[in-house]
Amino acid sequence: MNMNDSNSHSHPARDPLHDDHIGETSDLSKARLRAWLQILRVSRRIEGELREKMRVEYDSTLPRFDVMAALYRAKDGLRMSELSKSLMVSNGNVTGIVERLVNEGMITRIAVENDRRALMVKLTPEGRDDFARRALVHEGWVSDLFDGMTTEDASDLIAILRRVQSRKDASHD
Repeated sequence: MNMNDSNSHSHPARDPLHDDHIGETSDLSKARLRAWLQILRVSRRIEGELREKMRVEYDSTLPRFDVMAALYRAKDGLRMSELSKSLMVSNGNVTGIVERLVNEGMITRIAVENDRRALMVKLTPEGRDDFARRALVHEGWVSDLFDGMTTEDASDLIAILRRVQSRKDASHD
């Protein structure tokens, strides 16, 4: 069979990078990858700046702030396992932070009725006041880091990220 014959049924190998239909997908895929990398860069930069501010201003850490924030939202306290789950870290990661906060009088431990192995932790009144002050300052830092972003921009970004999250959550069901 002559390969130059226009009636030939043989097809040359396809190059997906140059196939128009697949190229659209490739462009979308590359745009999504660039978006992910930008989110990662910005997230790391913001987290780094917040860590530094927390260290300099309060001689403290973001994980400590996160523990206090989770307990601030849970006025009745949380079991250690619930606290770890809400922070998406292991119990071991939280234990040392909780221990230091207990020693500083910011958190109290509460025995769980009918479960000798379980403990709940709860902010003390002093811990609640301390966190409330720090949270206001933290909010100001975050606002400064997002200077130039309008309310509409923030709402749009949140909506986009929630769509991504809901698709991820749906794929894990």
